[in-house]
Amino acid sequence: MEVICLESEAFFVLMERVVIRLESNRIEKAKWVQGDEAMSILGIKSKTTLQKLRDEGEIKFSQPNRRIILYDRDSLEAYLERNAKSTF
Repeated sequence: MEVICLESEAFFVLMERVVIRLESNRIEKAKWVQGDEAMSILGIKSKTTLQKLRDEGEIKFSQPNRRIILYDRDSLEAYLERNAKSTF
């Protein structure tokens, strides 16, 4: 096992560089997601349930053409928050 010793100033410079690199590599989440990802976010397995939520106006969606339906990620997360139960 090899031990590496650093001066405190060098350690903090190294940590700052690591943070900068991690922030630059962070992938932004897409605002609009497809049905499979929407179901994953909501924790459901049924396309029928997803359609029901859409039809009842519970979640926001966009339909750029007849076969493509996209769901707003913020709307999905807001739906989960609205339906979250507090613990006792």
